[in-house]
Formats: sequence, structure tokens, C-alpha cells
Amino acid sequence: MNATTAPLPATMPGVRLPGDSTAVVDTLPVPEPGPGQVLLRVGASGICGSDIGFIYHEHKTHRGVDGPAYRGVVAGHEPSGTVVQAGPGCRRFGAGDRVIVYHIAGCGLCDNCRRGFMISCTDSSRAAYGWQRDGGHARYLLADESTCVPLPDELSFVDGALIACGFGTAYEGLRRIAVNGDGDLLVVGLGPVGLAAGMIGRGMGAARVIGVEPSQVRRDWAGTLGVFDALASPEEAARTVGRVTGGRGAATVIDCSGSRPGRSLALENAAEWGRVSLVGEGGTLETEVSDTLLHKQLTLYASWVTSLPAMAELSRNLVRWGLSPERVVSDRFALTDADDAYRLAAGGSRGKVVLVDGDDL
Repeated sequence: MNATTAPLPATMPGVRLPGDSTAVVDTLPVPEPGPGQVLLRVGASGICGSDIGFIYHEHKTHRGVDGPAYRGVVAGHEPSGTVVQAGPGCRRFGAGDRVIVYHIAGCGLCDNCRRGFMISCTDSSRAAYGWQRDGGHARYLLADESTCVPLPDELSFVDGALIACGFGTAYEGLRRIAVNGDGDLLVVGLGPVGLAAGMIGRGMGAARVIGVEPSQVRRDWAGTLGVFDALASPEEAARTVGRVTGGRGAATVIDCSGSRPGRSLALENAAEWGRVSLVGEGGTLETEVSDTLLHKQLTLYASWVTSLPAMAELSRNLVRWGLSPERVVSDRFALTDADDAYRLAAGGSRGKVVLVDGDDL
């Protein structure tokens, strides 16, 4: 498809994260798409907990990465929007198409990329939006066509932004443990990914969905979503899970807390022959082995984001289930108010915080 001739502004606002617990709005040139690239007008861009932990407060590195993982680019790896221009060689998407952006651009040739898991690309060219290349916290975003997924008309741009990372991460974790109507689902940690896991688990048919979260504010917010059959603090978890499951424990469990206590709680409250998914970043895993793991015959899965095909599948499934991810959003901010948005997201928001175009505030 050919690039459109619609005039675009020369400059745009874009957000960078200096690493001192602030978000700075700069004036940047609007990029032009090259071969195989599309230019999006961003409709919504989510704020992810990993951005707060690894970029917002300070520029940290990952093990095996030389220097800070963040390269000073426009932040935000959870974007969705409308294609306004398509560069030479683009064959699937053109002007007017609504898309979600998978937040890693891989080489496209290694085994992981060929499976759709660009998150695990092994080539040095791998670059994450908002980390090593400009991301979605801007008016316009330059994206590789190969990283775009169709956004169904039934879903909003905010829906798409949430699918781009948090909902995709939760979906992959739940797919690994094969959530279904034969058993109950326990979700540990009710931040944005945990809320996503509860909603998707409901769509996948879990008999009952139980949520555990230490924050009363977040438990109260989760209770307004109509997703969870029971909610508990960590201190109440064993009693609540026992009551809801008839003493059996949860057949499927997903830990979204990324904490040692949360992971231990997840394992302890899994049923015999249970399946446990770990998706929360950071921290450590500590458990008693014999009684907790071996004697209960547990299976543990570790999952990192999702694949391109699964993200597209999730988008279609959400429409089929009649579920809207943006229900977990508690706060929306204009792009120019990014500093306020990050301060709230880092300080304990009730639910998800997103940056949106002015019309969607």
C-alpha cells in the first residue's frame, strides 16, 4: 500500500523518562515511514509497571544487557492507533487501519521470531518500543508493519493499548495452564495484569475466579469489575480459597505479584495436580518442595509476554466474549499530563493508568 498524501504536522509532543521519577514532554519531529514501516496516530498508550520499575525511577539494566535497558527514546510500549501513512513495501496495513503494536521488533528470522515470540528474539537487532526505539507516548509512532496486529472495530484504542502488553501477558500465562470450566482460577496480585487475568479467566470459562491482593484500595476496585467471585487479603487467602473450592484448592493459579510471598501463596493454594503460571517480573521464588510441589504433583509454567498470533487471537476472543479491557482502567491522562500520570501509576493507582488522545479523555 502506498503512503497517503494527507499533510501532517512537522512536530509532535513526546514523553521521555529521565530516570529521576519524572516524565518530561519534549517537542519532537514527526517521523516518516521507510520501507516496511507504518506511521500511526496514537490513540492510547498504557503505562506499564516494568517501565516504572526499570526506567521511571532509575535506568536499570537486565542481566546480560550491557548498560541501561532504556536508551533515552520516547517511552511507552503499550500503544494502539490508526495508520496514517504506510511506507514502501507495506502489504497488509494501510491508511485508516486500526492496529495494536506488539511491543518488540525482532529480526523476524530466528526461531523465536518465526514462532511469533519476538519478545525472545535472539538477534542483536531486537529492539523494544519505548526502551530501545521510540514508543507510544507521542502523538505519532513509527512502527514496523510486521509488529502490527489488527484492532477489531468493536474494541477501543484503550482496549488495544491494554492488549499490547498486560492483557497479552495474562492471556499467555492462562493459555499455558489451560484455564477452563473444569476448575477454579486463583489470581495472586491485582495490579493491571492481575485484573486482566481475572477478566480473561472469566472469558475462558473458569468455574470461579478468586483474587488475592494486599491493597484494600485495589481489592475494592477489583470488586467493581464484576469479574471475581471472591476477593481476599493474603492473610485471608487460605480460608477464602478453601471455602470457595470446597477445600480442594484452585486447579489453576496465576501469580501476577512478582513477589516472593505472592508466589509462595500461589503454590500453597493450588489444588493437587494443579497448574501454576508465573508472569510477574522480578523477585525470587522460595518454596518447600516435598509437600508443596512434589506431593501435590504441581506443574509450574513461566511465561514472558505472548506471541503475535496469540495477541491477535486474544483480540478476537475478547470480542466474542463480550469483554472490554478498558474496564480495568481507573485513570486517563492527556499526553501533556504524562508526569501526573506516571506519578499516580507509581504511587498506587486503583487500576490501570493510560495516556490517551484528547477526544478519548
